Amino acid sequence: MMKILKIITLLAILFLVMIACNTKNKEDHSKHDKSAATTYYTCSMDPQVKEDKPGKCPICHMDLTPMKQDDTEANEISLSKQQIQLGNITTQTIAETQNSLEQNYTGVLTINQEKINSISSRAMGRIEKLYFKTIGDYVAKNQAVYELYSEDIAIAKQDYHTAYKQLAMPGDFGKNAQYMLKAAKQKLLFFGLTNAQIESLKTSKDVSPYTIFYSTTSGTISEISITEGSYAMEGSPIYKLANLNNLWLEAQVNINYAKNLKIGQTAQITFNDFPDKIINSRVSFINPEINPDTRLLLIRLEISNPNLQLKPGMQAVVKLTQSKLKGIYIPIDAVIREENSSYIWVEKRSGVFENLMVETGIETNGMVEIKSEIDSTKKIVITGTYAINSEYEFRKGSDPMEGMKM
Repeated sequence: MMKILKIITLLAILFLVMIACNTKNKEDHSKHDKSAATTYYTCSMDPQVKEDKPGKCPICHMDLTPMKQDDTEANEISLSKQQIQLGNITTQTIAETQNSLEQNYTGVLTINQEKINSISSRAMGRIEKLYFKTIGDYVAKNQAVYELYSEDIAIAKQDYHTAYKQLAMPGDFGKNAQYMLKAAKQKLLFFGLTNAQIESLKTSKDVSPYTIFYSTTSGTISEISITEGSYAMEGSPIYKLANLNNLWLEAQVNINYAKNLKIGQTAQITFNDFPDKIINSRVSFINPEINPDTRLLLIRLEISNPNLQLKPGMQAVVKLTQSKLKGIYIPIDAVIREENSSYIWVEKRSGVFENLMVETGIETNGMVEIKSEIDSTKKIVITGTYAINSEYEFRKGSDPMEGMKM
């Protein structure tokens, strides 16, 4: 019996020893794991390299540098006071402010389409002669522009000529001639003949089927739509005359800026060909449609040109100024810009910084608008942003916004 008790006691002791050894091994192993988890080895030249033991960089073969893991979140980084000082990292609480925005845009002078007059054929017939054959020629008011062969006009001329001769006839013939004369004159005026041309029919021996037409306005020829010898229908276009005393200036504006533009807003215009010439104008048109390729918006201004010094096709610079624009503005260098996103660094707590994706707006005087909502109590990193970014990539071997593209 005593022998059996000794055996049982011995087995119990062995069992306790085994448990103790296993517990120690686990404790030692956990300490080893913790050490391994808080230290890793990386390369200063290739921070994406991360190893759990010393050695050489597989890319540049430099000695790997030991680094300690921090306990921050994935989008955070902890910096020492010395690092903050060396990186010239400063923060500031940002509040909504008012800013004046001044932007310059290159524009091109074009013909004012609202100041274009068309000269059309007044009746069906053949264009016998064009008195102007070159685009850019200046046409004065009452100047001959084209000659038309028209049977319809010839018949109306003949009716007028005949009625005039019958006015002197007695009785009803004379009375009827008065009505015919009046009707024929109205028809000739409708065809575009002048009073002088109509009066000349009274004394002419023969009525000609050819009629010369005169311009009722002055302007510069911007388009010729027909050639000599061609047949024209009533209303067919022949010339387009542009009034160059008033031009359009068209410019493409950044959509972020254009949202604050208004019809009637003033602008200062300067010209590449006339550096000393400055004109003040107003925005007369804002295209409601954005160019899908450039993401720009067309605006238009009217330019007075009384001495015809300015020419369509000339380039000009449009200076647009807007004042009292409310918003949150921070220095442009405080924003990290990538292909599909922009972000800033903010101080989460003392020595700990986190990145925050933002939407940017207009830029002015070295400042950029932040359109995203930002906690007014947060301190934004104003200087040293890129130093934080570089340290983050060195430690964690990745872009702070990787996987978080807009």
